[in-house]
Amino acid sequence: MRTEIAAAALDRFHAQGYAVGVKDITDAAGVPKGSFYNHFPSKEAMAVEALTAYGATLGLDELADETVAPLTRLRAHFDLLAGQSRDRGFARGCLFGNLTADVADHSEPIRGHLDAGFDSWAGLITAAIAQAQRDGTVAGGLDPATTARFVLNAWEGALLGARAARSEDSFAAFFTTVFDVLLRPPPQ
Repeated sequence: MRTEIAAAALDRFHAQGYAVGVKDITDAAGVPKGSFYNHFPSKEAMAVEALTAYGATLGLDELADETVAPLTRLRAHFDLLAGQSRDRGFARGCLFGNLTADVADHSEPIRGHLDAGFDSWAGLITAAIAQAQRDGTVAGGLDPATTARFVLNAWEGALLGARAARSEDSFAAFFTTVFDVLLRPPPQ
């Protein structure tokens, strides 16, 4: 029953945000409302677990795979995420971004989990950029950590634009700016 509730919570939080009710989650799981509290101490704790489960869908293991060329894996990472958005009809966006907007000002446990999640994600992007600098495929003048934060923030903004327009125009702008301008190879 816990597994069904957790899967339903991830889906409902992603589709409706933190405003979704516990009853909506248990209805989606096909279990009685009272069973929620047998498995989770609070909706807040369930949201933290949903964020952890969502993080597993982001392809972070592939982003960390240093056997793949850094820009190849970085582009593949964002291609994967763009494909997920496309598959959902440009709806839902990123659960990390959604819950940051919904809840970060009101729940310290959720805010802390979001902050750590973004830090971890940015750390993997930082590592890819630093590796690309070492192998000469990205100019050495960029600060990898600052650039990674910019890229991640730009991605979250591209998701918002894609949701608003229900198109991938924002993704095209993201990929062009990040990969053809910011992370383009240094001049020969």
